[in-house]
Amino acid sequence: MTDARLDIAARVLGLLDRGAFVATYKYAVLLGLLDLCLERSLDSGAPPDFVTTRQLAGKVVELYWRQVGSFSEDVRILRQNNGKQARILEEILAFQRECREPGITLWRARHQHAVRFERLLDEVEWTLVKMPLPKLQRVGTRNDAFLYAIAWDDAVAEGRVRRYQRGAGDQFDNRIVFQPGVAGALVALNGLLRPFIHREWCALVASLNGLPDSLLDDFLFGTPRTSFPEALRRDLVELQRGACFYCDDELRSATEIDHFIPWARFPTDAVENLVAAHRGCNGHKRDHLAAVPHLEHWWERFRPKSERAASLGRLAAAHSWPTRAEEVRGVGRSLYRRTPDGAPLWMKGKDFQLADERMIGRVLQT
Repeated sequence: MTDARLDIAARVLGLLDRGAFVATYKYAVLLGLLDLCLERSLDSGAPPDFVTTRQLAGKVVELYWRQVGSFSEDVRILRQNNGKQARILEEILAFQRECREPGITLWRARHQHAVRFERLLDEVEWTLVKMPLPKLQRVGTRNDAFLYAIAWDDAVAEGRVRRYQRGAGDQFDNRIVFQPGVAGALVALNGLLRPFIHREWCALVASLNGLPDSLLDDFLFGTPRTSFPEALRRDLVELQRGACFYCDDELRSATEIDHFIPWARFPTDAVENLVAAHRGCNGHKRDHLAAVPHLEHWWERFRPKSERAASLGRLAAAHSWPTRAEEVRGVGRSLYRRTPDGAPLWMKGKDFQLADERMIGRVLQT
């Protein structure tokens, strides 16, 4: 790791002193920025120069969506603020109740209640503009804008932001502009920073609710491994012509759905990231990136006008399942293009293949 990346990592970790936090917003902002740097990568693999407050609002809603559910019979909704409940969680919960469908997925809610969802994004965006974004890089009374620059501070007028949201005059500059080298560093540091932010988030929620943090990680960030409908599993197997995505042997019993880009590296259940695999193959792959032959097989899903892409689209529509081809493609491109020569990539069983940047580049160019 370069000295510049080490410096950025150290400074980000320095921001995460939970003794100075009264809510979990700063963790959500950092994770949202990590996700957007991966999703919004250019075809070259370069990260974006900036993201917008609207894009960040969407990611923050995604992060909190499951967290407003009941934690247990005794604890309905976990407190995530030192005082009254965090406003963003209140807004998400109110929206979910208006949907009148217990357990509704974010994907269904966003598409079935599109107008109301945009109003939810308005409220989340305004909260981010007013509170965590101007304050995230503040240590004590000193503001050290080493991650990003924004064109406002915490004295920003709400009316100005509301006019921008309505598409009226007095345009508000909603860009979050990364400082030179920061977006690339965040992509490279994703595997280090994400679990650390998860751990700190869990610890803060545990202290706010008087709970052991060991109980919280799966609820706040865990993979919903048991929530895949059997019909979706069957259709994925059929799409793969009855064969395991990794070993190509026939799928009979003990078939599992695997996240090709591991959940620990980027949490998405979008259909483009799902493959059917033997339990043994899935168990051996775990949180590793798959080797180049598997990447080439998976990358066929993103080729223009490919039958695989069309089939996945039809499968997603049939099951009302999320489809996010561009974002998942961007994440895969970002992660693999930053995999250095010689890094181990999982091939089969306990066998690994050493990464070759030129081979990876050839696959991603097709």
